[in-house]
Amino acid sequence: MDHRGATILDVSKLRKSDSLLPERRQEVTVLFVNVTHLSPNLQFFVCCVAVFILYVIYGYLQELIFTQEGFKPYGWYLTLVQFAMYTVMAYAETRTLSTSKRRIPLKTYALLALLTLGTMGFSNSSLSYLNYPMQVIFKCCKLIPVMIGSILIQRKKYKLVDFIAAFFMCAGLSYFTLADSQISPNFSLVGVAMISCALLCDAAIGNVQEKSMKTYAASNTEVVLYSYSIGLLYLFVVMLFTGDFWNGVVFCADKPQMYGYAFLFSLSGYLGVNVVLTLVRTCGALAAVTVTTCRKAVSIIISFIFFSKPFTIQYLWAGLLVVLGIYLNLMSKNQTLSSKFGSWMETLKKPLGSWSYSYKRIRTIETTV
Repeated sequence: MDHRGATILDVSKLRKSDSLLPERRQEVTVLFVNVTHLSPNLQFFVCCVAVFILYVIYGYLQELIFTQEGFKPYGWYLTLVQFAMYTVMAYAETRTLSTSKRRIPLKTYALLALLTLGTMGFSNSSLSYLNYPMQVIFKCCKLIPVMIGSILIQRKKYKLVDFIAAFFMCAGLSYFTLADSQISPNFSLVGVAMISCALLCDAAIGNVQEKSMKTYAASNTEVVLYSYSIGLLYLFVVMLFTGDFWNGVVFCADKPQMYGYAFLFSLSGYLGVNVVLTLVRTCGALAAVTVTTCRKAVSIIISFIFFSKPFTIQYLWAGLLVVLGIYLNLMSKNQTLSSKFGSWMETLKKPLGSWSYSYKRIRTIETTV
């Protein structure tokens, strides 16, 4: 979801008379608990703890569901249940906040729903063919399709450090994939294709959400409600036509605990999204990306602890390459570190001769176009 879109919505709600009032601290809630009275550092700590707890639970339950005997063919049925629960939760939140008026056109939501369905569905189903750490490593490299989507959809310009970060992510991802293909019994190119499709949809949805939420000043709750409810309708019709819906119903009827797992899985995911939005609003996108990246590292460690799977030291080296790419990406978002990197690159231009001229041209194009 686009966090800046939520900020635009809050500003648009201010009345003219509000500008005459003394400035007050913006209300901050974490899991529906008001923490405005806490210091900014304590608010950050509370958000971090909530993100780690909720998303570690989310990752654990996701892997637990797919390790249940016979469940692997029903990834899309899990997605259907997840969409239904997200729809109910978003509707309840919308009614509670009395923000039922829709702002974004339905044709835009039709596209968002399709992209959301691709993101969640392919991500869930990929676990039928890949182990959980492999999936998480792919998700850590979301920058790559996001950059491609931003360039194609929003015509954004990126700095040199962003392309270097993408290179290290690609290198680490390729190394991890190669290592996993050699030792993992669950490795499949079908799974790689699925998680790649999920990332492509995720990149596209982020850019479409950003443009639509900026244009129509829609709330995050509205976007979640309509995206998941329309996506639920899409998937339900398709699964009825293919017969996968009834197959999933029959399977889960024999194992009703799957619905309990799915409920906790969906609840932790929905609440986690809300906490991340709060973290972005109070501490900024840089802090949110850093926290969620660390959370993914913890999820990988927990996966190896609680679920038996082969391990090789090549996983570690590949993961370090991905971490380096993530660090460079974070550095590009931090103006202080980015300026230091730019100064360092300027010092390299002198001994590199003609490369200096090429680099200078690139920098000029980025700042003037």
